[in-house]
Amino acid sequence: MSTPIYSSLPDYREYPKAEMQARAATYYADLNRRRTVRDFSDRRVPQEIIENCIRAAATAPSGANQQPWTFVAVSDPAVKSQIRIAAEKVEQKFYTETATEKWVKTLAPLGTHASKPFLEAAPYLIVIFAQRYGMAPDGGKIKHYYVQESVGIATGLLVAAVHNAGLGSLTYTPANMSFLNRILKRPDNEKPFLILVTGYPAAEAALPDIKRKILQEVAVFI
Repeated sequence: MSTPIYSSLPDYREYPKAEMQARAATYYADLNRRRTVRDFSDRRVPQEIIENCIRAAATAPSGANQQPWTFVAVSDPAVKSQIRIAAEKVEQKFYTETATEKWVKTLAPLGTHASKPFLEAAPYLIVIFAQRYGMAPDGGKIKHYYVQESVGIATGLLVAAVHNAGLGSLTYTPANMSFLNRILKRPDNEKPFLILVTGYPAAEAALPDIKRKILQEVAVFI
């Protein structure tokens, strides 16, 4: 067993209590403005912005620090078109064969359906893959731990980073995402986790009238 190597914590910043309270309140207020959008403008987004958002996501903690994620940022119109065609095929089957009547009724207030034009309209599709296991130089498998939890945390940071940059996003998870490995030429150890559709909201973007739960409904202090 190798000996752990530790270093100091030079970048930690402690703030006066009043500043902590103000920072927490400001951050909440900013994130509370965030809304999922399904109508995107085709306005170009500089790649540097997406790169830094992914860098922010990759600062997430992970099981055994294995960082079991791959972010594939797709801007090529031809590839986005392939993804849309494959996704809509899956969605059509979902809405006509797989989903129960109750499930479809639950989705109704969100206005979702089998057509997914945002997959082509948005300038970026950031496809997040979870690395189920790692690959050693000799081709052997390296076990990864807490993969779903780790990738979920990284995805949350990515959503926040995209919002912080001034962009809109949509977390999109078709019922079967295996087509993403084929289209994006990803290896077998990577499993699609989520597509984060990213870009400027369209000027005519419409949002469902939904509310977030209040603190008392989601938190317990003991």
